[in-house]
Amino acid sequence: MPSDRRMFLSTGLGVTAALASRASGLTTSAQAVSLESPSLPGSVSLDADARTAAAGDFGRLIHRHPRGVMKPASSADIASLMRWARGQGIKVAARGQGHSIYGRALVEDGVVVDMSAMNSIRDIGQDRIVVDAGATWKNLLEATLAQGLTPPVLTNYLGLSVGGTIAVGGIGATSSRHGMQTDNVIALDVVTGEGDELSCSATERPDLFDAVRAGLGQCGIVTRATLRLVRAPERVRRFQLFYRDLPSLAADQRRVQGEGRFDQLQGAVLPDGRGGWRYQLDGAVFYAAGSAPDDRAVLSGLSDERSAAVIADLTYHEDALAFGKFETLLRSKGHWSNPQPWLLTFLRGSNAEQLAADMLAGLSEDAVGPFGRITFYPVLTKAFRTPLVRLPEEDIAFVFNLIRIPASNDAVAAERMVAENRTLYVRIREAGGVQYPVSAVAMSPGDWKTHFGSGWPQLREAKRRHDPEHLLAPGYNVF
Repeated sequence: MPSDRRMFLSTGLGVTAALASRASGLTTSAQAVSLESPSLPGSVSLDADARTAAAGDFGRLIHRHPRGVMKPASSADIASLMRWARGQGIKVAARGQGHSIYGRALVEDGVVVDMSAMNSIRDIGQDRIVVDAGATWKNLLEATLAQGLTPPVLTNYLGLSVGGTIAVGGIGATSSRHGMQTDNVIALDVVTGEGDELSCSATERPDLFDAVRAGLGQCGIVTRATLRLVRAPERVRRFQLFYRDLPSLAADQRRVQGEGRFDQLQGAVLPDGRGGWRYQLDGAVFYAAGSAPDDRAVLSGLSDERSAAVIADLTYHEDALAFGKFETLLRSKGHWSNPQPWLLTFLRGSNAEQLAADMLAGLSEDAVGPFGRITFYPVLTKAFRTPLVRLPEEDIAFVFNLIRIPASNDAVAAERMVAENRTLYVRIREAGGVQYPVSAVAMSPGDWKTHFGSGWPQLREAKRRHDPEHLLAPGYNVF
């Protein structure tokens, strides 16, 4: 097996970005920006390079050119900006690490708040950490592991910002046990669209707390978060199992999920390099040094192609950082800088296999690229408690993500994939599924109302109260 393919198969599978508008095409034109009326606060940079950098994101599909960029040093800086923006009617978009994929953190002729400098680790206790919203999960993890602690849920890619994933949910391989990252938030400091600096939690301003977590940045900019921590495992035994078809994969995924065999469970449909697919289950067992799990017991009764199984033993730290090797590979091939028209969704557990099989029948290897994948695995929905996180209302939902990594910088092909995303999303929605709202899918306010369902009145009321001028996060096109 070529070394590139081996690395591709050995990386984590649930790549999540913390990442629409009514754009009819893939990009917006680079309109001339007025820098004179109204004048910008002195804290906002007009530097051309900074504005250009803030005009795009990881998806490289949408471009919106801001009037200026602010790098705040404190929440007071953001609050001052919001009060000015409210008086001028200027839109504001918060940007963490720029890993949105469809212009969600962009703003045309407004101000981008670049949170990357607000990245301090403030305090680590026995069961919690206080951290600035611009910190990455990688830096947070390095700090907590020094104390033998970890967040309960980590995204596969740790280069995302804390504030960025709190805005959308933050799903990871342990989500069936611990929910999303938003379910493990204890308290937040927020600057609202009115320019108010507020703290919130389940007991203090719970309406704001529930509107900010997975609220797509519509009601406030998170500046600081207090997050739950648990004891970190010492080691991870990772099992990668391969299957002849989707039904066999799904049957074993359901079995091991129900029996709780794995501390982490994911899976994928992968291009095999010959125009077909490989079906992979990816599970992991946490354990303490000197008490390794019994491989035979872990794999007992499963129907995988056992001769192809890959079993690896890693430290928890090594396992958490495994995606970094895949990123290095993609960068070396030039694929990291190509358009990334991803589609991330949840299917109803009751029809997931049939719906996924029907969609796969219409997709080719080119639909995801040689290093892309279609992630497919079950999650237990009872663990997800954040009100604005939307999942099918069943005990089990299946993640179904098209992690498209095109082999070339082909704008026409990328636009075709975005159009296909919309078609697939409508099909999934009609079958009772929902999207994870970081996808490259054009969404209207009506689409968002449907997406949030019973949570829509809550979000609409919070928007009215905390951002009545509709200044925040315009890239989502929610209101």
